Amino acid sequence: MNAPVSAPVSPPTTQARSQLRRQGLTLIAVAVLLGGAGWGGWHWMTGRHYQTTDNAYVAGNVIQITPQVGGTVVSILADDTDTVAAGQPLIRLDAADAQLAQAQAEAQLGQTLREVRTLFANNATLQAQVSLREADLARAQADVTRIEDDLKRRTPLVADGAVGQEEVQHLRAQLSAAKSSSEAARAAVLAARQQLAANQTQTEGTTPAQHPSVLRAAARVRETSLASQRVELLAPSEGQIARRSVQLGQRVQAGSPVMSLVDMKHLWVDANFKEGQLPALRIGQPAELVSDVYGDDVRYHGTVVGLGAGTGAAFSLLPAQNATGNWIKVVQRVPVRIALDPAELAAHPLRVGLSMEVTVDTQDQSGKVLSEAVRTEPVAQTQVFEAQARAAQSDAQRVMAAAPAAKAP
Repeated sequence: MNAPVSAPVSPPTTQARSQLRRQGLTLIAVAVLLGGAGWGGWHWMTGRHYQTTDNAYVAGNVIQITPQVGGTVVSILADDTDTVAAGQPLIRLDAADAQLAQAQAEAQLGQTLREVRTLFANNATLQAQVSLREADLARAQADVTRIEDDLKRRTPLVADGAVGQEEVQHLRAQLSAAKSSSEAARAAVLAARQQLAANQTQTEGTTPAQHPSVLRAAARVRETSLASQRVELLAPSEGQIARRSVQLGQRVQAGSPVMSLVDMKHLWVDANFKEGQLPALRIGQPAELVSDVYGDDVRYHGTVVGLGAGTGAAFSLLPAQNATGNWIKVVQRVPVRIALDPAELAAHPLRVGLSMEVTVDTQDQSGKVLSEAVRTEPVAQTQVFEAQARAAQSDAQRVMAAAPAAKAP
């Protein structure tokens, strides 16, 4: 049995093809219009209230560990990637020279204190010398008065022969000698008083412990005590060690960096927004951040805490000189600092320099563009080195307490 032969299909006419094309274009146009309307509605309702940039990086306090005194490295107590606590020793230098200097300063302080205490004790001795000289002067003046009286009584008797001329001459010689002795005693009194005044000038208005010579020697003891303690480099805060460059046996100078310390608990993000995005940014606006390390699965939440005082180009080592030569406009960026949530940072630690994508919700425009609050608290501080100052003060007091007081005669 033969199969039936189907009738041939005639191709669509040109008019039909044009109609199909118009329908397709119409559908595409409607889809584009609907998409544009949807995007426009989303942008008007939501999108225009957000500013986004991927030119953002994690920043933090990178503390340079530098020795305060020079010396030879004898011990390295922390290495890269190590986590250290505040006050923990990091580097130890040879302390022999510092200890010798401290011993010499302590000996000098003890000697100075003894000399000053003797100076104070000499006031009583010199006062006794003044009293002794004044007594000598009074005795010499009494001798002059007695001899003058004898001479007055005997001189009229010379004419009657009751008293010899020789006796009167002896009295006159004695009177001259007594006057000389009186003048010498008066000069001795003046000299003793001047010596007492000179000694009192060095001790008046002060005590042995507060005497300038003692204070100078005590300051030298504190200085050398600090130098002895500073051979051990301490971590000013907790954090993680990075960029250790010092080696064992190396001679380091004061102020030369030997390693860095990064405070991993106090990080922030510097987001570089285009200048055209700045009008919408305000201090206090919330921000959502995504790190390339964790991806979209981890989202950080922060707050805008400040806008930079200038563009990055303005503070570069070689700022652009746009007033000369050919000029091409380049869109500038201003760093915007965003504080991170400490709890989120602790749950998902970041590293300095990591890339971030930042989205700031700019719907709330009540914040300030420039911060008007004057900072009253330090940005960062450490109390690690206060113990060294107290120890240095204790060393000076120990030496002063060990020096015996001079005994007054």
